[in-house]
Amino acid sequence: MNPSFVVLVNLSAAAEQAARYAAVLGAPLHVHLELVNVYQAPLLSSELAFVPMPYFPQMQTEAAEALQELAHRLPASAEATMLTAAMPDAVQEAIARYHPLLLAMSLSPEHDVLDYLLHNHVLPVLRATHRPLLLVPETSLPTGLPRRVLVAVDGEYFALNAPALALAPLLASWGAAFSVVHVRPTSSGPERSGDYEQLGGPLRKLLPTAEPLALHDDAGNNSAAGVLAALAETQADLLILLARPRSFLGRLFHGSVTAQVLRGCPVPVLLLPAEAPDQPDYLPRMS
Repeated sequence: MNPSFVVLVNLSAAAEQAARYAAVLGAPLHVHLELVNVYQAPLLSSELAFVPMPYFPQMQTEAAEALQELAHRLPASAEATMLTAAMPDAVQEAIARYHPLLLAMSLSPEHDVLDYLLHNHVLPVLRATHRPLLLVPETSLPTGLPRRVLVAVDGEYFALNAPALALAPLLASWGAAFSVVHVRPTSSGPERSGDYEQLGGPLRKLLPTAEPLALHDDAGNNSAAGVLAALAETQADLLILLARPRSFLGRLFHGSVTAQVLRGCPVPVLLLPAEAPDQPDYLPRMS
């Protein structure tokens, strides 16, 4: 049985672009795409106030037909499913059905829309699953497998969970060059010998090549800007970020580095769930 991706879609061009990119990333492993539309009955508004209730099932049927047409247009094996539960419940149902390697969705470049998507879609998905999540900006136009992948880590030691580590064969199948960078404020001071070696250790189980951990100091104390600068410097066409449920989810709208990077990132972003490791020899935050 081939592995699968779950792609959260609507009927927009951006959603189709995200599904096409997911098909490209999964092609080396013959990944099957499960297109999942989380359908909710439209709320009454100025535009829908005069739509008779009997038309809502018809609208749902038309949406389902459009999703099937999208599945047929993709360059990969794909099926479409419409779920009517709340987003976290629908995502959990999709995972129970398909056991995907990752979930994927598109992101809008407009800040108001992006905030809405982060709050109403990304946040529930990460809370509900702690699964890898691929985010494809609407403005990016990736057409092939990534050639250079940048993995950005922060100043906290971490452990990757089982769903994140399960992506190792997929990442290896791309044949890409992987770079690992740690972006820190310059005010954080010198690091002890071996800190970066230990910080990058968990990635050895995930990445196909053992790259040295490069240090990017950020004089402006803006880690998000540092990540984007490293992205430009390495000319990477895919960015991998760590997402900790307690820190990332709790501070998503309060200046978190991840949210700032998503707002300015021109390439697709793969969020990997990370937890604080249990081993006592790991230290807490370094900076």
